[in-house]
Amino acid sequence: MIRRDFLKLASTAVGTATLAPWVLEREAAAAVEVDAVKSAFAEAALTRAKVLGASYADIRINRYRSETIFTRERQVQNVARNQDFGFGVRVLVNGTWGFAASSSVTADEIRRVTAVAVEIARANSMFQRKRVRLAPVQPAVASWKSAFEKDPFDVPLADKIQFLLALNDIALKTNGVSFVNSSMRWVNEQRFLATSDGSRIEQYLIRGEPQLTVTAINRETNDFQTRRSLPGPQGRGYEYIEKYPWQAEARQAAEEAVEKLKAKPVEPGRYDLVIHPTNLWLTIHESAGHSTELDRALWWEANYAGTSFLTPQKAGTLRFGSPLVNIVADRVQATALATVAYDDDGVPAQRWYLVKDGIFVDWQTSRELAPLVGHKTSYGCTNGDSWASVPFARMPNVSLEPAAQDTSLDELVAGVEKGILIYGDGSWSIDQQRYNFQFGGQTFFEINKGKVGGMLRDVAYQSRTTDFWGACDGVGGRSTYELHGAFNDGKGEPGQVGVVSHGAPVARFRQINVLNTSVSMT
Repeated sequence: MIRRDFLKLASTAVGTATLAPWVLEREAAAAVEVDAVKSAFAEAALTRAKVLGASYADIRINRYRSETIFTRERQVQNVARNQDFGFGVRVLVNGTWGFAASSSVTADEIRRVTAVAVEIARANSMFQRKRVRLAPVQPAVASWKSAFEKDPFDVPLADKIQFLLALNDIALKTNGVSFVNSSMRWVNEQRFLATSDGSRIEQYLIRGEPQLTVTAINRETNDFQTRRSLPGPQGRGYEYIEKYPWQAEARQAAEEAVEKLKAKPVEPGRYDLVIHPTNLWLTIHESAGHSTELDRALWWEANYAGTSFLTPQKAGTLRFGSPLVNIVADRVQATALATVAYDDDGVPAQRWYLVKDGIFVDWQTSRELAPLVGHKTSYGCTNGDSWASVPFARMPNVSLEPAAQDTSLDELVAGVEKGILIYGDGSWSIDQQRYNFQFGGQTFFEINKGKVGGMLRDVAYQSRTTDFWGACDGVGGRSTYELHGAFNDGKGEPGQVGVVSHGAPVARFRQINVLNTSVSMT
């Protein structure tokens, strides 16, 4: 459907929406009815669990909404709206977890599902080698909203479509651009948690992910190059669309996609790298984020993306990076994707160091994991991606701290004789212990004698985690700090999808091995 025809119908239709508007309205009304009695539902679950012998129990009654719009050039490809509503009950019986869930939120169903969860726990306890022991937590009664200004679900669909198609038009005006895809995705989570410890917590979260991909083609050589938008998903509302300079981003993406067709292939070798936060966030995620998950270090989590080289005895002794490297975990950073007020254990959001002055010092923990390394309290990393999912330890926001003085990108570049400036995330790989890795990017620029030169292509950098962070000899200041992240962090079996942000300043790394990705390896 072309733009003018779609916009004529936008007021009366939802394109290819997966749920019709009347379905959304009906389910929203049902959710309002449940809001009025959810405390009574919580008591039904917790009382039933206690009577049946559970030493601990919690219930999560959650509602999820999402909207995704896809466009290509001057066409709307798809509009998808989804809504999901239900509850999950978790119990501890004989030091063993049991969990059950249902999409039918009624008092009778809650009591039935709670009994099923207890039965599952009793069955599992026959095979439990070590009883679960939870770190203590103070009960909390709270209501919280994330840091959004404008709820995207209140913005007319036609306005969102017009914005995306206008971005496409801007990119298509650049000679050499052949294809443009753009999209935006919005997610709303409405969570209610009640625990047998006495917590009653409501949270309302909004997250957004706008994206743009430009493809330029040289038809004489049959070469094509792409450039994706550099800004990442954030815990923000529709103000992210209105306040960020997306039009300038579309123009730059188009120009750089065309420029990549003419860029000089990189000569493999060792280079000093100046890495922008749009690229460094992913390296942080894979090498520092996953490696400091305590369940991976204990080998509880191995099937999905492996374990970790950071075994427990290394905490407080292993040199992870240079003294300039300070990596923090948090669930409090404004607009970050993993930011909440409380986790799914009812533990308040916190901020703590994983790496301090280059030394690996701590883990990501939950109430279940914390006692295993002698911690008296949890850092609040428990999360389930759905009411139907078992909550377990998930990654918080993990970020590289900026320098105390406001060092700029230009100042870091000025100290490089021969190097490469890297923007944007690309392809990547890392081993099962989070130690040996290779990362690509979106755009690369030659640095020669302290000056940024022409564009390079086919660049990937390769290192080991401790070697890479040990080679960091320059960190940008607060003015260079940016927040990026992912909507699709996978973990668990059955698999769950988490959301997480990683903040970083610009940073410089000395003598890192660089590969030419167009050269076949034998």
